[in-house]
Amino acid sequence: MQEIQETLQAIKFGGVIIYPLLALAVLALVIIIDKFYLHWRYIRLPSSLFNLIETFGFTWEKLDQELSALTPGNYYSRFSRIIIDNRDKPIWWLESRASDEAQLIEKGMGRGLWVLETIVTGAPLLGLLGTITGMMHSFNLIGGAGLVDPTGVTGGVAQALIATAFGIFIAIFALFGFNFLSRRQVQVLEEMERLGTRMIDNIRLSQHEGGAEK
Repeated sequence: MQEIQETLQAIKFGGVIIYPLLALAVLALVIIIDKFYLHWRYIRLPSSLFNLIETFGFTWEKLDQELSALTPGNYYSRFSRIIIDNRDKPIWWLESRASDEAQLIEKGMGRGLWVLETIVTGAPLLGLLGTITGMMHSFNLIGGAGLVDPTGVTGGVAQALIATAFGIFIAIFALFGFNFLSRRQVQVLEEMERLGTRMIDNIRLSQHEGGAEK
């Protein structure tokens, strides 16, 4: 508890630049929590569904049951329904509509990530600005007659170091979140592409068997 209080006191001592840095930290935290909730709530692919689409010649009834068990608004369900509900349409039409839906999903998943990317760059720069202002404060305490206030110089250097360290910490935190969410977005889109490919392959298989019977 004492360490937390000391940390908070050190942050307060970082100068006025600490306040925009705190705002960036809160913003990054909110975005990361929101994205993790989005992935937990709407972007989950059950292993049973994944195994089903890998089955040769799976039935649409079974696939419909698996999708119905997902959370309403699930991104995989949204994507799959485009193909399932329109499987009587031409293949080129299905591929076009599935691609459009994938782009909408990608846009939704990527919303706000540019803010994290900006924080990764902006937080260290703000910390550097705090360093500059802190050092300028220290130099102002050195007059023509020499050192006016030694304790003031020490305080200015401490202020500069705190602002820099805090800015770098925020940037690292945002960078980890951005990289993880970006990688996860790529994985989801790859899974959807595989899901769409398997469903369209099944449609082609059905059409081929139907043509062979004729």
